[in-house]
Amino acid sequence: MNPDMSSNTTPLTQNADSSEDIPNIDIGHAYDQHYVDADIHYERLEKLADFFGRNMPVHHHDRFYQIHVILGGTVRVHLDETSYTTEGPMFFLTPPTVPHAFVTDNNAKGHVITARQQLVWELMGGMVPTGWGSDSFMNNPLCVALSPDKDVHAARMLNLLNLMAGESDQTSMEHSVALKALLQLVLIDIYRLSDQSQPQQKTRKEDVRIFHRFNELIESHYKEHLTLSQYAEMISVTEARLNEICRRLAGLPSKRLIMDRLMQEARRLLTFSSAPITEIGYQLGFKDPAYFARFFRRNAGKTAGEYRDSKK
Repeated sequence: MNPDMSSNTTPLTQNADSSEDIPNIDIGHAYDQHYVDADIHYERLEKLADFFGRNMPVHHHDRFYQIHVILGGTVRVHLDETSYTTEGPMFFLTPPTVPHAFVTDNNAKGHVITARQQLVWELMGGMVPTGWGSDSFMNNPLCVALSPDKDVHAARMLNLLNLMAGESDQTSMEHSVALKALLQLVLIDIYRLSDQSQPQQKTRKEDVRIFHRFNELIESHYKEHLTLSQYAEMISVTEARLNEICRRLAGLPSKRLIMDRLMQEARRLLTFSSAPITEIGYQLGFKDPAYFARFFRRNAGKTAGEYRDSKK
């Protein structure tokens, strides 16, 4: 899709001095607190528009990917420093921390999926060779027109989104599993439909390789509480370079990625396991139950017991 840089659109800019002025919207806190700790949040575009408005000013989503699918009408989208004007059906994808704004017609309908970045990495990371889509899908925004009458992948993607809409109204464990599986299929179709010709910010393949290797090592060793220097040594890079790559590709420091993986597993065990909280701490490699209690409260804003009670 060709970007529209006409005078009635204003490209977004983000720099070290202004990034803090761009609001971070957490869907779980701002819109639907039932999903405050969810990995996937689905909502119909029209319901979100009733809450936030049709003219959505510039914002970003820290640690979440977001997919907007607009089924009809004129859509004006501003993704970082590029602006687009197109007709639905279309979709645009925003990776974590990417500033974006958009305007849709008053009667436009569609789908909005918000997914935790760690889940997206897990769903897509092991499916094809390392580095796939790294210059477009994983790190940079996409804006793609859809032709479901001509493209089987576009038609299938829209059908999958209708299925996600049905599953999102349910709360049982099997529906959560189905929602995750459907999201993976949607992400595959997004990659197939990606407009590789639009301007992209180039990322060195070696940096992408290091980033993916670091995430693979976290998955294998996060319960061992390795130091950052141990991770860096296993990848044969300096701590400083590893941290710089993580900040650039994920918008987070390297230590935060490790802690987030521990917290993700802690939340999962507290929700789906009946084991005592002390035992869960031991399972996660914490030798001191008091340290696990402090770690969880510092990162979750509530105690492990309070978190477990909220999930009953």
